[in-house]
Amino acid sequence: MRILVIGGGGREHAIVWALKKSEKVKELYCAPGNAGIAQLAECVPIPVSRFGDLIQFAVDHAIDLVVVGPDDPLAAGIVDAFEARGIPIFGPRQNAAEIEGSKIFMKELLRKYNIPTAKYETFTDYASASAYLAEQSAPIVIKADGLAAGKGVTVARTMEEAKQALEDMMVNKVFGESGSQVVIEECLEGQEMSILAFVDGEIVRPMVPAQDHKPVYDGDKGPNTGGMGTYTPLPHIPQAIVDEAIEKIVIPTAKAMVSEGRPFRGFLFAGLMITKNGPTTIEFNARMGDPETQVVLPRLKTDLVDIILAAMNGRLDQLEIEWSDEAAVCVILASEGYPASYPKGRVITGLDEAAAQEGIQIFHAGTSLDGDNFVTSGGRVLGVVGLGTDTAQARERAYKAAATIKFDGVHYRSDIGVKALQGLSM
Repeated sequence: MRILVIGGGGREHAIVWALKKSEKVKELYCAPGNAGIAQLAECVPIPVSRFGDLIQFAVDHAIDLVVVGPDDPLAAGIVDAFEARGIPIFGPRQNAAEIEGSKIFMKELLRKYNIPTAKYETFTDYASASAYLAEQSAPIVIKADGLAAGKGVTVARTMEEAKQALEDMMVNKVFGESGSQVVIEECLEGQEMSILAFVDGEIVRPMVPAQDHKPVYDGDKGPNTGGMGTYTPLPHIPQAIVDEAIEKIVIPTAKAMVSEGRPFRGFLFAGLMITKNGPTTIEFNARMGDPETQVVLPRLKTDLVDIILAAMNGRLDQLEIEWSDEAAVCVILASEGYPASYPKGRVITGLDEAAAQEGIQIFHAGTSLDGDNFVTSGGRVLGVVGLGTDTAQARERAYKAAATIKFDGVHYRSDIGVKALQGLSM
């Protein structure tokens, strides 16, 4: 098969890496890709937003399958555009991708179908939102309705912080039109958990659970990012809790989308909080999580191509999907200043030495080539994944490799996976 992956971040590098292992893959392309992906696939310099050019490339190169990584093209209808030309593509159509494209749509879907989520109110004008906020107390969560590269959520610990977040979204338009509508919701306390799933309509095949670390600094301090690190499995969260989340949240949501005439086919991501009352929904994404993908796919033993084809051909419920017992820990190496503005073009060293260490897989997120040098080109630069027999070993390997990689201003959290080691009881 000739496969085209859409996107150019760490998630897409992990997807390309997993697809490359399949004997069914003859040629592999990625648009636009990055410097790391270029070591595995032919990178095509077409932005993810230029559907016409991507379709023409797929036609010219007789592409057999397109796999979409990021959220923006899904929300803009890339799947509908490719399907209209008869090109096989894996991902949700535009009306199903709205589960991520609009937080208001997602919240109202969950409310309608009695799927656990935080209490909330939605607003389309600043005056009403501000008046409502004045009656609340911290901590409280302010969310931009639309897509904001994973940064449109503020978990405000003070009312001043909440007021500033609301003003930034609705008045200062820091997220553009994505913040013209907002969700204000209660702040849930507990352990976060991410469950990714292969979905075809009402058929849901969950992947192994992972846990992300959104705030930029140790101890979950500082502003939210797209994710500073992940790990799987979650030894401190009982399997019964994971099963409950799948049975009460993920499967009912897939069925709700079918009932709404928006059947979901693709990678569905559930961001959950394990509260004292059980699993509760924080968010849904219409694609694989980043950096969850970087720890989940290395544990996948079944051919990813086989799973995608089964989902596209109505056979997802018939396929046996196997996972390794290994633990995986991903540490994100970020540019200084991230998630605010950050420099680019800083030379990265130590990549080969790090990659040569035992149990290490490195996924590039924001890198490019400058001559023979890898240089930084994004806020999140690299995902260093350690694999081991347990979380402690995987974590030790990931941090040893991370310490080998250098670039000016490199920043990463030192506490990824600590919650699992502490055995926090649920």
